[in-house]
Amino acid sequence: MTRRRWIADRVSGDRAILLGAHAEHLSRVLRARIGQEFDISIGNEVRRGRITSISSERVEFELGDAVPFPAPPQITVALSVFKFDRMEWAIEKCTELGASRIVPVIAQRTEAHLAAAAAKRAERWQRIARQAAEQSRQLSPPEIVAPVKLKDAVALPASTRIVLSESEAQTTLKKVLKSHPSGSIVLAFGPEGGWTDAELEMFGNAGWSSASLGITILRAETAAIAAMAIVLAELQL
Repeated sequence: MTRRRWIADRVSGDRAILLGAHAEHLSRVLRARIGQEFDISIGNEVRRGRITSISSERVEFELGDAVPFPAPPQITVALSVFKFDRMEWAIEKCTELGASRIVPVIAQRTEAHLAAAAAKRAERWQRIARQAAEQSRQLSPPEIVAPVKLKDAVALPASTRIVLSESEAQTTLKKVLKSHPSGSIVLAFGPEGGWTDAELEMFGNAGWSSASLGITILRAETAAIAAMAIVLAELQL
């Protein structure tokens, strides 16, 4: 049986601790007991953990052997801010698919009230990502940075930088990936209404590749999930 994985709140030597809601869920909902074993992610590796003390506010583990875990892909998702309920869904699913970093972007067509409120959502987005990372047995949740302006998103570094565009008629995402078979990847997604011509020109001038997900017009959250799935398939992960 596959052991459930938790991301430690604190680590000290061969001890790991879960706190707050994590501890409460493990103790009260799952009714864990001293001596039970779980997989514990401690940032750079996963180790087997045996519960040594448990309460509704704090669960302590003794860490044992390392659990084999493949090196995760380095995929950054630059996600233009859109309606928060849909954006939260995109963050959750991109996390499950293995995104290592999520960068909220304030694009030209991002609605003004969403752009103004985005910075206050960071803590909630981080919580959603952490829960999704544990559920999908990731090594760690993706880093979620504070919202950035487009000029900063365009400057994001990676071996392969791809802007997804519905106006791209010739080049598919799969084709771009085949010409860049290894290294870190950044995928940039526009808001509802898509990128403006001026924004696409900024990406092009900065050396980004433009790619399409096909002839259908996808919602922003659907495009992000579809692109992540294509990347994983091409990387054979």
